[in-house]
Formats: sequence, structure tokens, C-alpha cells
Amino acid sequence: MTVPTVTRPAPELSPEPAPRPPGRGRREPLPYVLLIPSLVALAALFVYPVFLLFRMSFQQLGFGELVRRATVYTGFDNYTSLLGDPEFWHVVVRTVAFTAVCVGLTMALGTGIGLLLVRLGRKMTIAVSISLVLAWAIPIVTATTLWQWMFDSTYGVVNFVLGTPGHDWFASGVSTFAVIVIIIVWQAVPFVAFTVQAGVLTIPEEYYEAARMDGASGFRAFRAVTVPILRPILTVLAFLSTIWDFKVFTQVFAVRQGGPDGSTVTLPVYLYNQGIASSQYGLAAAGAVLMVALLAIAMVLYLRHMLRTELDE
Repeated sequence: MTVPTVTRPAPELSPEPAPRPPGRGRREPLPYVLLIPSLVALAALFVYPVFLLFRMSFQQLGFGELVRRATVYTGFDNYTSLLGDPEFWHVVVRTVAFTAVCVGLTMALGTGIGLLLVRLGRKMTIAVSISLVLAWAIPIVTATTLWQWMFDSTYGVVNFVLGTPGHDWFASGVSTFAVIVIIIVWQAVPFVAFTVQAGVLTIPEEYYEAARMDGASGFRAFRAVTVPILRPILTVLAFLSTIWDFKVFTQVFAVRQGGPDGSTVTLPVYLYNQGIASSQYGLAAAGAVLMVALLAIAMVLYLRHMLRTELDE
């Protein structure tokens, strides 16, 4: 006797759910919660001080108002006074020219040293790197004092080397500016050099081998391979250097406090003289707002250039 076997029909498998397109899943709250401390710190350290600065720029705020704790709003009088002052525009033009010189020299020397570090031997690379780190690590005031001594008219090493005893490098605005530019560039070059060196080391050697197989010379390979790859890095470095050099204060003020005869006053020193030295805090606040606006314009132009470059690629 045979037992009939009953075969159960196979259950119908439900189709697997289609994978969710990226970005349309359920939003997890944890990343947003983790952003809260950073946003609070940003608001406390940047947004609130900028708000106070902006409010102060519409006030007549001097030493008398501070003592009386009086708040006197004057509308746009501070901005009108600044924008109508020819000296303010002279200082702005001088600051822009000073920034352009510092950024140009920093980028040229830093890029050259960065490319040189890749080709040097091990011992020379270590020696040059240590020298760059020392120049970068020295505090700003110490470095400024050191360079002032080197350019001193009586005991300076520069006059001894050049054979120009007694020459006063701080007698005119041009030569004083030259010393200040040397101090700023000397301390800014290491950052650019190390960044360029790191960028060059990331370029695969196969790119240069392919260029050599095509018969490209060393300079042509540099233009066709190195420059396009380093262009985004150089753009970021130039942008950062522009911001740093535009608002530099310590070196300019420590050398001659804007002298001789105010010929080396840049915008930060001008605002210091208006705000701290002359107790016109409202006027200085208006100048600071205009300075932030100029830097914001530079930032917008940079971001626009960066977005266009990414879209072209």
C-alpha cells in the first residue's frame, strides 16, 4: 500500500521592497543634535559680537557715553563721516596694495620652496623644513623685534652686510613698508611651502611618465600635470593669505605704530587709532563693519569662482 504524498504549493514570495533612493530615507535626528554645540559656540563667539559691533556702529559712543552709560543713536552718521573722509579711502587703497604685495610674494616664494622641497635630498629637506618650522613657530612680536634689530641703523646686521652704516630703514614709508612686508612674508611662506609640498607628493608618478613618453619636457610636464592639479590648492592658499594679510595688525603697529607720519597706517591700525587712541568707538565700529563687508565681498567672489570651477569640471 502506497501512501499518497501531498505536496504543498510553494508559498508566493512577496517581492522584495525596492531600495530607497538615497536622501529620501527617514531623517535621523542625531546628526542635527550633534551640531547644536557647534552652533551655540558659533553664535556666542561670532554672531553675538558681530551683532554688538553692528549696533555700536549706529551710536555716538565715546569715553563720556561710557562713563554716563548713555546710549545715543545717531543713525548713519558714523558711516557718512567715514565714507566722506579722504584719509579713509587713502588707507583703504594703501591696505589693498599692501595686501596684494604680501600675497603675491608669499605665494611665489612659498610655491617655489614647496616645489624645491620635493626635489631636495633627505638631509637638505630636513634642514629646510626645520628652518621653515622655526620661522613659523616664532611668536609674531618676537619675530618683529628680531627684524627691527636686524634693520637697526646703528647695530643692524643688514647695514653691516650691505656696507651702508647708519642708514635708517624706517625714515620713509616705502622702506618701512618693505621691512613690514619682509616680516609678514617670512612668517607666511612656511604654511604655503608645506601645503604645496604635500599637494605635489599626492600626484601619481604615472602622470609624469606618460608626459615623458609623449615627449614633453620638464617645464611642459610641470604646466600640463603639476599646475592643473595644484590649482585648487593654490586658489585656497591665495584666498586665505588675502584674508590674513588684509587684517594684519601686530607687525604693522609694532614696527612704527603706522609711522613715519602715518605713511604705513593700514585699515586695522586706522581703526585702532579711531577707536582706542581717540575714544571714538562708534566710528571705529562703523569702520570695522565696512572692513567685514570688504572681506565678505572677497569671500563671495572666491566661492563663486570655486563653484564655477567645479561645474566646469
